[in-house]
Amino acid sequence: MARRSFHIDFYGHRKIYFTFSIACALITLLGIIFIGPKLDITFSGGTIVSYTYEGELDEASVESSASDALGQDLSVSLKSSLMGDSNSFDITLTELSSITPEMEEELTKALTADFPDQNLEMLSVTSVKPTIGQEFFQKCLAAVLIAAVLITIYVALRFKQLSGWSAGVFAVVALLHDLFFMFGVFVITGLSINDNFIAVLLTILGYSVNDTIIVYDRIRENNRLYGKTKPLGELVNMSLNQTLTRTLNTSITTISTMIVVCVVAMLTGVTSIVSFALPMIVGLIVGVYSSVCIASPLWVVWQTRKGNGNSKKKQKAAS
Repeated sequence: MARRSFHIDFYGHRKIYFTFSIACALITLLGIIFIGPKLDITFSGGTIVSYTYEGELDEASVESSASDALGQDLSVSLKSSLMGDSNSFDITLTELSSITPEMEEELTKALTADFPDQNLEMLSVTSVKPTIGQEFFQKCLAAVLIAAVLITIYVALRFKQLSGWSAGVFAVVALLHDLFFMFGVFVITGLSINDNFIAVLLTILGYSVNDTIIVYDRIRENNRLYGKTKPLGELVNMSLNQTLTRTLNTSITTISTMIVVCVVAMLTGVTSIVSFALPMIVGLIVGVYSSVCIASPLWVVWQTRKGNGNSKKKQKAAS
C-alpha cells in the first residue's frame, strides 16, 4: 500500500500559524488576568476535614451547611469506594491553616443536625502547609528549565549541519508555546493547579520535543540529499510533509486514548482523572501543531534573515 503523500505549504502559510498562536496566547493571557489560576490546597495551603456518611448526600447542600457553620467560603468533594461499601466527603478550607476544636465541634454539630439520617462521623482533620507545594512547584520548574537547556544542547550537537544552536532554541520556543497553552487550559476551564498540572506539563514536554526532533532529523537527511539545490523553505516543506503521516498516526492514537479516558472519568465523576486527561488532550494537539507549524517555520525565518536561506529569490518563490 502506497504511503499517502501530503503537499501542504507549511512555510508559505507561516504568517497564518504565527497569527493564530499569538491570538490564542492573548486569549490565554486575558484569562490569566481576569480569571486567574485556581490553586489547589497543595499550593495555597489550608485545612481538609473528612467525614464518613451513609446513604446519599448532595454536594451543594453539604457545602451550604458547612459554610453557614464556619462563616467562610469552602469546597466539598464527595467520595465513594469502588466497592460502594463506604462513602466520605472532604471539606476544604483554603482560608484557614488550622481549625480549633471548638470549630470542629460546631461544624460536626451543624452537619449532624442538617443530615440526621446519614450517620456522619468525623474521619480526620489535615492541615496543609503551602510551603510544601511551593517547594515542589519550584523544583518542577527547575526541572523544566534544566530540560530546556539540555534539549538545546542536544539539538545543537546532533544537528550541527542545520545551525544546531538556533534549531535547539526554536525547539524550546515551541515547548514553551505548548506549556503556556496547557496552563491556559487549567485557567480558563477552572481546573485546580495541582499535582496533575505538573504531571501534564512534564508529559507534554516529552511528547512535543519528540515530534520536533523527528522533523529536524528529516530536514537534515534532505539537506544531505539536496544540499544547496533547494531553498530552505522548500526543503522544510518537503520534510514536514514526509513526516506528517507518522506524526498524525502517533498523535491520533494517543489523543484517542486520552479522549476515552476523559469521557469515562466524566461519566463516573472521577474529577482527578479529568483534570489530567483534558489538559493532556489539548496539550497533545498543540504539541503536534507547534512541532509542524511553529518550530520549523520559525527556524527558517531566522536562517533566512541571517542569509542562510540558500537563494532569496527561490525562498520568496517558496513562500
